[in-house]
Amino acid sequence: MVAHLTRRGQTDKSTHRAMRWSKFFIPTLREVPADAEVPSHQLLLRAGFIRQVGAGIYAYLPLAQRTMQKIEQIIRQEMDQIGAQEFYLPALHPAELWQESGRWETMGDTMFRLQDRTGREMCLGMTHEEVFTSIARNELRSYRDLPQIWYQIQIKFRDEPRPKSGLLRVRQFAMKDSYSFDLDSGGLDSSYRLHDLAYRKIFDRCGLRYMVVEAESGTMGGSESQEFMVESEAVEDRVVTCECGYAANLDLALAQVPEVSDEEGEFSPEEIHTPGQKTIQEVSRYLKIPENQQLKSLVYMVQDRHHLILLRGDHQLNEVRLQRTLGTEQLRPATPEEIRDLFGADPGSLGPVGVKEIPILADTALRARRNLVCGANKDDYHLKHVTPEKDFKSTYHDLRQVEQGDACLRCGKPLRIAKALEVGHIFKLGYKYSEAMGATVLNQEGQETPIIMGSYGIGLERVMVSAVELYHDDLGMVWPRSISPFQVLITLLRPDDDPQREAAEAYQRELTGQGIDCLLDDRDERPGVKFKDAELIGIPVRITIGKKFSQGTIELFSRRDKSLEEVSLESAIQRTVALLESYPL
Repeated sequence: MVAHLTRRGQTDKSTHRAMRWSKFFIPTLREVPADAEVPSHQLLLRAGFIRQVGAGIYAYLPLAQRTMQKIEQIIRQEMDQIGAQEFYLPALHPAELWQESGRWETMGDTMFRLQDRTGREMCLGMTHEEVFTSIARNELRSYRDLPQIWYQIQIKFRDEPRPKSGLLRVRQFAMKDSYSFDLDSGGLDSSYRLHDLAYRKIFDRCGLRYMVVEAESGTMGGSESQEFMVESEAVEDRVVTCECGYAANLDLALAQVPEVSDEEGEFSPEEIHTPGQKTIQEVSRYLKIPENQQLKSLVYMVQDRHHLILLRGDHQLNEVRLQRTLGTEQLRPATPEEIRDLFGADPGSLGPVGVKEIPILADTALRARRNLVCGANKDDYHLKHVTPEKDFKSTYHDLRQVEQGDACLRCGKPLRIAKALEVGHIFKLGYKYSEAMGATVLNQEGQETPIIMGSYGIGLERVMVSAVELYHDDLGMVWPRSISPFQVLITLLRPDDDPQREAAEAYQRELTGQGIDCLLDDRDERPGVKFKDAELIGIPVRITIGKKFSQGTIELFSRRDKSLEEVSLESAIQRTVALLESYPL
């Protein structure tokens, strides 16, 4: 019945090299590990993909390694398509390079630092801007050498203070980072667009549902940046979206501020007794006024100087926007002791009236407001009838954090806030590193000019984790075809039955010959165990050779939609290929 596939007793060396579950290391677990909270962490452990070595440090077992290699291959193909050239740079860096860029100090405790045997300061690379820039400054001489796009797939290190959620917050991770070198901003725009298109193709091919959002550059520096985000409840990052297409990281998102009706009339500030009332909510209840009629006063230490930050009572401060406004990440909330020394009152009784010694920054939602309530800088007292610009002076900036349901700036419809996982981030670095490290070329006029740069990253583990977060059910993972460790699983229910075993081996040879990754489950286990393991691991298509084999029939199972069909032995290969081709990425 299967003579067209194999001959009884025939030995094929490729069969001995074929992937057999009985010889493949897949240590599956029946129970959910107690310390695994998010689905991807639970399933990657249970399915035998990863094992923890230390806090934030994981070993990738053979199934995970196969998926990671497939992600790498997709990335390489798309990066090569835009003319990028692959490097491999050291993970161990001399401190001098990071000192030149100024990031040796700003990276703080998140950087792994060490000394070699001679006492020379070193670090483990969190990213490679400095190393790539040092190569560029030594090798690129003229505008004729530009543009260049260089990339690598390399291990990075980050001394994460609170490793958790499996591979989502780790101390060692794999990253594709690329860097563009151009003569001018027009060239940088072109390199940025090339990466944007390449990233969309990469994530499309990896089968991810993602959104592209405006983002904050952070310690990377530069001007424009955007993140590629996958919605997931497993993380703490948040993105703001609107059905009109607006999307931004919560740190950068803006929204309309609904108008608020204030008390009419011209009044002078009036002190009122508010015993024991400290919070916005307490004062609101005590005075029987809405929270939006109050001024929220926050004190921050910015580098070595205090600042007073004002918000509408019902709004929250976006600290990243404050950092951008002040042009520094070196800020922190003032301590209660500092506040009392400065204002003569405890937090909860603060306000801007009479404040002369420190800068006052107000959110734009306070512009043109009048007759508000704020602290009197005196314990247990507040002021009413306080009007900005009349009773105190400040500068105005977008400082508040957008909230669920706020009106979109573009279309006015309600905004939605969702948790999302960052899988990629692209930056226009500008001249930050080239100017600091002296990376220049001669332009067309023979003048020395700094190179303009871009930086572009993809977290490989995050692509893998995103796929698990997006595609799983109560039984296990449901891999996209393109990055599944195997595309087809052949489940042999009776390994001791020679005709069934020969058919399974023949199917495996045929599928492998067509470039389809195929794993043969030849274990001496109960069918229920094999089926549970298969669903846990989530390989897209399963061929089951079992009780109807003698009738010339086998089963094909699609993991994504759980469809099951019986096919003849002769049509099994054709139907398997067709099922794979129709399978969602």
